[in-house]
Amino acid sequence: MRLFFSVLVLFSFSMINAQESDEQKVKNTIDAFFNGFHKQDSIAIRATVSSAIRMQTIGKNKVGSDSVRSVAFGNFLRAIVQIPDSVHFEERLMGYSIQVDGSMSHAWTPYEFWFNDTFSHCGVNSFQLFKEDQTWKILSILDTRRKEDCYNESSGKQD
Repeated sequence: MRLFFSVLVLFSFSMINAQESDEQKVKNTIDAFFNGFHKQDSIAIRATVSSAIRMQTIGKNKVGSDSVRSVAFGNFLRAIVQIPDSVHFEERLMGYSIQVDGSMSHAWTPYEFWFNDTFSHCGVNSFQLFKEDQTWKILSILDTRRKEDCYNESSGKQD
């Protein structure tokens, strides 16, 4: 019985370590995406995403109603690399909540977006990833955008 319990405990620890390892790999993929984003490096960004990447954003339309807008990934890349050097932009991730189930993962990352060192907007990114040949790839990015009710890093909640 003692041997069975010992094996069970060791198995449990190995499963926890594998889960933590995958969570860290998911975080590393998201960090690599944003490193490429901030460097305006389309090759680095493309290395983190699936060929079937889907991008959408939720925000207010011209009449003030909530709406969902799809963004073609190629258009997103072109827009990023065409930003002039005189413009400084930064998306600051305020935290990570990552869940993994086998080869599927979800990451929730509240953020603030800064443009030329001035607050622009905030929201949450929702990343869906899958493990392709032992490498986590971003399959979908859905974000929200707003000017108020932003994430408060000290409390971990929306203001």
